[in-house]
Amino acid sequence: MEIVKTVVLMVALTLLMVFIGGAFGGKQGMTIALVIATGMNFFSYFFSDKMVLKHFKAILVTEREASGLYTIVKRLCAKANLPMPKVYIIRDNTPNAFATGRNHSNAAIAVTQGLLELLDEEEIEGVIAHELSHVRHYDILIGTIAATIAGAIAIMANMMQFGAMFGGRNERGGTNPIIMIAMALLLPLAASIIQMAISRNREFMADEGAARMTGHPEWLQRALQKLENYNQRGTMKAATQQSAHMFIVNPFAGKKLDFRALFATHPSTQDRIARLEQLKYQR
Repeated sequence: MEIVKTVVLMVALTLLMVFIGGAFGGKQGMTIALVIATGMNFFSYFFSDKMVLKHFKAILVTEREASGLYTIVKRLCAKANLPMPKVYIIRDNTPNAFATGRNHSNAAIAVTQGLLELLDEEEIEGVIAHELSHVRHYDILIGTIAATIAGAIAIMANMMQFGAMFGGRNERGGTNPIIMIAMALLLPLAASIIQMAISRNREFMADEGAARMTGHPEWLQRALQKLENYNQRGTMKAATQQSAHMFIVNPFAGKKLDFRALFATHPSTQDRIARLEQLKYQR
């Protein structure tokens, strides 16, 4: 069901982009926007993993330096038939983790020092299985495609704003500037909501994948509850809203975002725990 939801949301993003292109700028405007957005996201797709690891000052560790963590990752990779990813540790006391890399052969798992200190071995295995599930299902690729389309929509919306202010016209004739401005404001908002919905769906899928990989949904349940409780009290030093979707729990969970919760990249932890509870009776 979550796969179907993701496909539907991806199609919705695509149709939204086509709608904007038809409403303003005609073929030329849409082509320019797509070229810019594709170029930006092409760079992001091939280099975003290096950029985010550098941003969080993640340290590449060897098996000798983190034997316990390596043992867990190796065991799970064997179960999932995945190549061994690079393993990184982030020197931050706030417990969290993320996966990055564009495919199975270019994957990396990063965990914070705080996570290793807070969780027991079973809970760490649940977290690593969640991140490997993201890798296994090409979630980073899907996220990049969603970001490409949403980026194109944002660029085209900016073009609509300028067109409205300077009396721009599309290929079919004049366009009401008030309607153009309204569309320029509302359509990127809609694109962001759809993009966040895709991210939430992938989190549910990764949770389920982790539960099936380990055979113990309760391990991830315990980990999520501990991580949520801790992140309610503090935020990772280098965390940004742009990178929040990557982590196993929202690093801004403790901040009151009011209406911006609509754009939350993660389902609520209680919803995730409840879904994992249901999996216990499907084994």
